[in-house]
Amino acid sequence: MARRSPRGEKRAGKRQKVRDVFVARPFDGLADETEWVALRELVPAASAPLRLAPKLVAEAGERTVVLATVLPMAWPAMHRADGTIFIGLQRQMNSGDVSRDLAAALISALQSQPGQTVAVPALAGPGPRLQDILVADASLDVTLHEGFEFWLADDAADDPNVKASLERANQSIYPTQRLAAAPAAYWCRVPDKAHVRWVLPDDEDPALDALARLAAGDAIRLGEGTRFAGMFRAHGLLVPVWDLPVDTPAAHWETPLAEFAKRYAEALAVGGDLTAAERRSRQGLLGRQLTLR
Repeated sequence: MARRSPRGEKRAGKRQKVRDVFVARPFDGLADETEWVALRELVPAASAPLRLAPKLVAEAGERTVVLATVLPMAWPAMHRADGTIFIGLQRQMNSGDVSRDLAAALISALQSQPGQTVAVPALAGPGPRLQDILVADASLDVTLHEGFEFWLADDAADDPNVKASLERANQSIYPTQRLAAAPAAYWCRVPDKAHVRWVLPDDEDPALDALARLAAGDAIRLGEGTRFAGMFRAHGLLVPVWDLPVDTPAAHWETPLAEFAKRYAEALAVGGDLTAAERRSRQGLLGRQLTLR
């Protein structure tokens, strides 16, 4: 058999592709699936410590690992000079399995040196997922930030280039508050309006049916002066969004959201086929849906 030339081997190597796999609910199996979705899609500046699985701790040692909504330049990972490892949820390159992407970024950071750039593959390919390398039943202790100063170690705060980067990043942040009335529910204010956005924990179809029942019964708003704006589809979950009066503080919406959450739970428990009016409402809701991935 003729031996392939080095040039032919090089061309064959270029033709090799990493197989991508789409996972509709990449955070399913983690204790706070809805919070992972909210931090990735809805929240501008937040962080939460992560707990490595015992097997990974045995291999890599005890490390301080922090989940961040976004990192400088939308990096997938950062290994700070003080040894703290950051993993960025909101990044520029993603495959069809976000959990695998984040796991690859974390493993790459663990293998890097403090203070050095972390090299992360654009398409991770097969390998462990977050559910394999984190304590999956550990809840996220989320901290919201008014700015991105949490990126920095104390010795970097006076760097003029860092200051300039921070100023640009901080200008993109809009006021956001976490609501206690429901998990993964957030109030935010943009220049001309305010919103409440809530990541529902249930499968899409029953969640949509429950919302359709509420819409048909005119029970989907959060009260006077509010409007149900529509829904996002984000990583296999629904995220209803309400438009609110811009000047009303976030705390005002705790009780209306708690009351809505009760109505939603009751509608979810009904089950069975939708009525004709509810089916029409369901179609209307589908027409106001935006997919986020």
